[in-house]
Amino acid sequence: MVFAAPNDALARAEGVLDTDPTPLHASVAHQVIGIWQRDWGDMRLALDHLRRARELAARADSAEREADVLATLGVALVHAGRTRQGLAAFERGVERGTGHTRARVLYRRAYSWWVLGHHREALDDVRRAIPVLRQADDVIWTARALTLRATVHLALGAIRQADADFTAAEALWDTTGQEHDKADAVESRGLAAFRSGDIPAALRLLDEAEERYAKLGTPTFMLDIRRCEVLMAAGLAPEALAEADAAIAVLDGIGGQSTRKAELLLAAAKAARLAGDAGTAIARAALAVRLFAGQRRTWWEAHAQLVLIEARVATGRGSGRLVAEAVRVAERLSAFGAPAAPEAWLLAGRIALDLDWTTDAERYLAVAARSRRSGPPLARMTGWAAQALWARATGSGRGVLEACRRGLDVLDDHRTTLGASELRARATAQGAELAALAQQVSLERGGPRQLLVWSERWRATVLSAPPTRPPADPALLSGLTAFREIAARAESARMDGRPVPTLEREQRRLEREIRSRTLHIRGDAPGDGDRFDVGRLLARLGEGRLVGLAVLDGRVQVLLCGGGRVRRFAGGLLAEAEREAEHVQAGLRRLAHPGAEDRLAVVEVMGRRLEELLLGEAADHLGSGPVVIVPPARLHRVPWALLPSLRDRVLSVSPSASSWLRARETEPPPGGRHVLVRGPGLATGGAEVPEVAGRYGRPTVLEQADARVPRVLAELDGAALAHIAAHGTFRADSPLFSSLRMADGPLIVHDFERLARSPYRIILSSCDTARLASVGADELLGLVTALLPLGTAGVVASSAPVNDEAVVALMLALHKGLSAGLSLAEALRDARAALPGDALHQATGWAFTAFGAA
Repeated sequence: MVFAAPNDALARAEGVLDTDPTPLHASVAHQVIGIWQRDWGDMRLALDHLRRARELAARADSAEREADVLATLGVALVHAGRTRQGLAAFERGVERGTGHTRARVLYRRAYSWWVLGHHREALDDVRRAIPVLRQADDVIWTARALTLRATVHLALGAIRQADADFTAAEALWDTTGQEHDKADAVESRGLAAFRSGDIPAALRLLDEAEERYAKLGTPTFMLDIRRCEVLMAAGLAPEALAEADAAIAVLDGIGGQSTRKAELLLAAAKAARLAGDAGTAIARAALAVRLFAGQRRTWWEAHAQLVLIEARVATGRGSGRLVAEAVRVAERLSAFGAPAAPEAWLLAGRIALDLDWTTDAERYLAVAARSRRSGPPLARMTGWAAQALWARATGSGRGVLEACRRGLDVLDDHRTTLGASELRARATAQGAELAALAQQVSLERGGPRQLLVWSERWRATVLSAPPTRPPADPALLSGLTAFREIAARAESARMDGRPVPTLEREQRRLEREIRSRTLHIRGDAPGDGDRFDVGRLLARLGEGRLVGLAVLDGRVQVLLCGGGRVRRFAGGLLAEAEREAEHVQAGLRRLAHPGAEDRLAVVEVMGRRLEELLLGEAADHLGSGPVVIVPPARLHRVPWALLPSLRDRVLSVSPSASSWLRARETEPPPGGRHVLVRGPGLATGGAEVPEVAGRYGRPTVLEQADARVPRVLAELDGAALAHIAAHGTFRADSPLFSSLRMADGPLIVHDFERLARSPYRIILSSCDTARLASVGADELLGLVTALLPLGTAGVVASSAPVNDEAVVALMLALHKGLSAGLSLAEALRDARAALPGDALHQATGWAFTAFGAA
């Protein structure tokens, strides 16, 4: 019962002990309590009960009973970090047991070998156990043994063998009532999906396993470890770190397994390193190394040492000693047959390169590069990164570019398996080094065209295909509706001054559920097979100019496209430009309120400084036509219209040259429907909407009770032009929950992603609607970037808080130009020029940007 209904089994065992049982029955009861405490409670109590169970088995003069208890005790001792005592208990158990009982002992010793990282020994024991368990028609233990063998295969990278064993075990579990074992089987399938590179399936299966465990009321420390692995691979390292640390706190609170604590510390160290927190990574990894060493778990200790060295290197501590340590770890991992071995060889090669130990670096990188031909995508990425660095070390520029191309192709294929735009965006971080290497070689040996091509190769790739929409997922739709209702109630309570903690907790729970279901979606759209073509871009630009900003070694490189050629100019330091942009944003926030006229001149000076840093001498070669700016993600908040050379131009911004081309070539939908929406609570009441409506014949106007999310989405789908006047909220912590306030609650990015085709042109007359979160290599998440892959060719939105009254004047002038046949960028330029010259109106005009090409 203890793995079918754990808490019921615990109660029954305690009940048996209250009835003055025989030594044999008392032994069973103490063993059950010991198992429960071992796996879900206090390890000290577990050992007390299991030792008592063994004594009682000896008193009952039952060798088989004693062998069985010794096996359970052996597992507990190993988990408590008393490895030598645990293995000794197994030896005695194998000696005392016969036939069927001995097979069960061998299974549990195989499990302990797996915990210890002795995979060959684990396979030997489990292979001896399975035939005997099958012959005894022991379905439950055979299924357990098959599941364990599959898990060991995964640790050795043998995914095909693991799949076969998992399939066989699952068929057996379906015939039993072992609910905890069934949950463990689902968890194991999640691990298999992850090892094969299917992150959405892994997340879905791990969530399903968690739901099953929750019904049984049992902690899930192994599941926490596995989920951390998947979250890290999905680019969600901060979440993995928080989850690992929370699990460690729970484990410490109950006095749980020492082995699990060490594994959680290793997961936390990896997550901290990936999240850029080298100090935390060093602290967690060092403690994990000590625990693994004390537990005699050399396989695990080597993995923890690898993370420790990586974290030390991240602090700038490269040295000959670290090279030697990395090589020793790489040799140990290779001897174990661990899939992580190439990472260790790559690390040794990197450190050696930084020290100019070229011969040594070439040798280590050549070993790491062998993994590029096989295995899951991220393992092949490691191999191609090593190949690129090896080519760099040997002076082969062509070899670097070929390795970078092949590696990014692998990552492209991997990203197409991800349906959620958030995962696709975050996954690009895996290719950042390859993209940077290719750009560096292009800068040194190629011309501006080649640098442009490689800058585009890994910029805004998430916009190349729309996110996969779940086919009418009722659970997701229900979650979105419930979220909207709770968020609206919380907002109403805040406005009335009522407490909202309960509502906020429920809102966060629903957000987690919505996000979780979204991350489960598997990609069904291929990547953009139409590679970026510089000639096509130059032809489409005509008399216009496109300014692509690339960042290499912390400095801005300006790629000016137009007039049939691409030219490169040097810009300033990115860090200085970012600081200046933040100062400008602060100035615009101040100017959104009356009485700040004295700040206008200061903001204009900042604009001139930004131009020097971001455009350099390219500002003198922009010609007289329209200008498209393609900034890196870290500069997305720059109010480009503030820069002196851009202030009076037809100006638009695009996340990439490729996305601008797609927008330029997007055809407007038939029918030419116009939709105007007024959300609640605006200071002006959306005063521009009635006047704008008069310009477009008979537009659809949604306001008051009509401005509800389902109705708004239905009207927006396939519209030619949409104007939404509503309060906007940007969520830096969770950008896909950035929202526009409607009558029934927030309209969020997840809602927009359900559109079959978003409006061809959309105007977001709200604060902060152009604010975006920078993630991955050079990706942006937010309202604007959600619309562009869904059929929207042009967006007007603001990157700062704006004055409601001044926005009305700007919007009326903007629609005057649109109704006369101008593009969004042309109409926005004319609208700015038509505004009064005071600071408040000027700042409002600068805060709004035209995105895309419509």
